[in-house]
Amino acid sequence: MRKCNKDNKPIRILHVLGSTNHGGAQSFIMNIFRNVNRSNVQFDFVVHTPDQCHFDAEIMSLGGSVYRCPKYKGKNHFTYLAWWSNFFNEHPHYHIVHGHVRSTASIYLKVANNFNIITISHSHSTTSGSGFQGLIKRILQFPIRYTADYLFACSTIAGNWLFGNKACKTGDFYIINNSIEAEKFIFNESVRMLIRKELQIEDKFVIGHVGRFDEQKNHYGLIEIFKEVHDQKFNSVLLLVGNGKLKSQIEEKVNKLGLKDSVIFTGARSDVSELMQAMDIFVFPSLREGLGIVVIEAAASGLHCIVSDSIPKEAYVTSQIESVPLKDNAFIWAGKILNYSDGYERVNALENIKEHNYNVQDTANWIENFYLEVVDK
Repeated sequence: MRKCNKDNKPIRILHVLGSTNHGGAQSFIMNIFRNVNRSNVQFDFVVHTPDQCHFDAEIMSLGGSVYRCPKYKGKNHFTYLAWWSNFFNEHPHYHIVHGHVRSTASIYLKVANNFNIITISHSHSTTSGSGFQGLIKRILQFPIRYTADYLFACSTIAGNWLFGNKACKTGDFYIINNSIEAEKFIFNESVRMLIRKELQIEDKFVIGHVGRFDEQKNHYGLIEIFKEVHDQKFNSVLLLVGNGKLKSQIEEKVNKLGLKDSVIFTGARSDVSELMQAMDIFVFPSLREGLGIVVIEAAASGLHCIVSDSIPKEAYVTSQIESVPLKDNAFIWAGKILNYSDGYERVNALENIKEHNYNVQDTANWIENFYLEVVDK
C-alpha cells in the first residue's frame, strides 16, 4: 500500500543529490523549490557530502532540511544500504523520493520502494565518465529503469542514455524542461554598467562562461579558444563563473599561456543573472550535456551563444544560439566569436523562453500537480 496524504499538511518530497552546491540539477531543483506552493509540497534533501553547501541556508529558510549520507565507495555497500534503511525508519513521513544521483539510485530507490514510498529517477546527463569508474557506474545505473516508479529526464537524449529507448516510450517517462526564472535574466543596461565597473572591464570585449571546473565542461579547450581570440583582440577578457576540482589546473594553464591578466575567475556566484548582463558573448564548448541550462539562461539575457554540437537541440530556444563542431580547432571557434566583437542588439527573449516551455512557474506548477496526483492515486 503506497502512502497517501490524508491530512492537510504539505506532502514531503525527498530530493537526493551529490551536493547542494551550484550545478545544473541543483539550480533546476532550487528554481522549482522557490516557485512551488509550499503549503502543498515541501522539499527536503539528502546529499552525499559532509561539507556545508551553497544552497543549504536557502533550503532551510524555505522550510526544508538537509541530511548527509555517506558517499558510496563500493566497499561500504552494506553501510550505505543500512544508512538508507535507518533513515526511512526514522523519517516515515516521506511520500516521494526524487533521485538525481544516478550511480546509486538503484540502491536508495529500491530501499524507498520497500518502505512503500513513490520513487522518481531524474536524468540530467549523458555520461558516467570514462575508465573503470565509469564502467562501474554504468553497471549500477542499469537497474534504475526497473526500480523507479517514474522516469524523468531533462532531454530526450538524457532519457534514452540512462533509461533506454524502450523505457522512454512508456507512460511513466516524462521530459521535464530545466526551466529558469526568465525575468531575472532580461537584459538591463544599468546592471550591465554596474557589474562591468565592479569587475573593471568597462572597455573590454567580455567572453563569458558559467560552469563547474570539470572535464565535461572542457575548460582546457575554452582556454585555447580564448588564446586565439586574445591574440587577435587585445582588449578581450574571459569571465569564468564557477568552482570545481579542476580550477587550480585551469589557473595554471592560464598563467602558462600568459593570460593571467585577461582571465577573471569569479568563483561560485549567486548573481549569475547579473554577471550575464556584463558579458558580450557566451561560449560553451562542453564535451557533453544532458541539456545545458546555462545556455538557456544566457539566451534569456539576450546574449549570442557559441556552443558545441554536444548541446541537445532542446536548448536552442532563440536564433542567437550557434553550434560549432567540437572537432573544429580553436582558430575556427575564435573566428565565430570575433564575428560579434563589434556588438549587436541584446533582444528581450522572454517570449521565446515561454514558447519553449522553459518558464519556471509553469514547470513548477506541473511538477507540484504531478506530485499531488501520484500521492493521491
